[in-house]
Amino acid sequence: MQSIVIVGGGVAGLELATRLGRRLGARHRERVILIDSAPTHFWKPLLHAVAAGTIDPADHMIDYARQAIDNHFTFVCGEVVDVDRARRTLTVRSRFDDAPDARTVIDYERLVLAYGSVTNFFGIPGAQEHCLALDGVKGAEAFRQRFLGLCAQAGRRRNARTDAGAPLLDIVIVGAGPTGIELAADLRHTVDTLAHYGLAGLESPHQVHIRIVERGPQVLPSLDAEASNLAVRKLRAMGIEICTDTAIAEVREDAVTTTDGRVFPAAITVWAAGVKGPRFSTGLNVALNRNDQVVVDSRLRSVTDPEIHAMGDCCTLLNPDKTAMAPPSAQAARQQAIYLATLLAHKAPDTLPGFQYRDYGTLVSLGRAGAVGILRRAIGNRHLHVKGPFALAMYGLTYQRHVMGHLGLVRMCGNLLARWFRSKMLMPVRWH
Repeated sequence: MQSIVIVGGGVAGLELATRLGRRLGARHRERVILIDSAPTHFWKPLLHAVAAGTIDPADHMIDYARQAIDNHFTFVCGEVVDVDRARRTLTVRSRFDDAPDARTVIDYERLVLAYGSVTNFFGIPGAQEHCLALDGVKGAEAFRQRFLGLCAQAGRRRNARTDAGAPLLDIVIVGAGPTGIELAADLRHTVDTLAHYGLAGLESPHQVHIRIVERGPQVLPSLDAEASNLAVRKLRAMGIEICTDTAIAEVREDAVTTTDGRVFPAAITVWAAGVKGPRFSTGLNVALNRNDQVVVDSRLRSVTDPEIHAMGDCCTLLNPDKTAMAPPSAQAARQQAIYLATLLAHKAPDTLPGFQYRDYGTLVSLGRAGAVGILRRAIGNRHLHVKGPFALAMYGLTYQRHVMGHLGLVRMCGNLLARWFRSKMLMPVRWH
């Protein structure tokens, strides 16, 4: 029996493994193997909420092993340390503490790379050393713990401050894409909650100053000017400062310097301004772009090795039409996974057309202020702008559709109900 091996269980990887397992694994046509270094899946677009403490990541995990049993694929928990393209084998190192050096060799007929991306600091001096990044749950939790610790320190020294109008804690978020905007809005909600309950030593939400720094001319460049301006108005109404057309020259431990000479104090600097392929990409000996992403053709095959496919943030589509490029988003990753599931299960894949990305729009959460976004071609060829509670409900439904696609309607509803009951017993934010 031939094997299709998928490296990475993110949005794209888990979607593909689940679909192929149901199509091929259940009929014993091919063996489908998913490899990931973590035992559970977490929907990456929610990392900002983990960092702000507005959700508990444990409530949103999908167990790979359970998913594998339910959907007829095999899960291997480990880290891929070597790919031998000539022999078509992978070497996987165990991530379990009782056997940290155990290695397993897995054969493959077709290999799918879906290991995601890491933060791209673009060589800015001090950025990698002094910035926090939301590359995964671990990074988001590290930010939350540091943020709460600094809030407590700020509260203890507030009586020693002589300039009563100055903030006690400055946070700089570099990048005004969806991650940066959603993190800023959720952080404001967290600060308001901490001050309201008298936690972490904060007496007023104004004691924490949040600043977003964006190199481009507008926030949320994936939206049009109307939606972008609405988001700016709502963010400024929350007391969040926005600096557009501002490029970073250097990041220090306690400040950020811009190219025009301004210095922004920063107890915490979060970098949310771009992605690149992880270091693992460089060891594959396949064609990469300047951001270490695998270059693929219209069938999502590596232009170097047609037996290797790639999808999601770890790849870039070789297409002279830049308007047809797929952005690094969950929407694009899911579309690529659906396409590859059809391609890999088809008896005559060469007869199928190439992958075409369709932009259905973007929704961005602004926390308690609702959401803003645009639904493209919602009515014929017309785009529909959405905002407020309605847009926030649609934002939530996007995630629930992801959960339902893997767990089914009954388990998705049960999970949703359990989280609702927990929310009635716990604080609105995770403050410890």
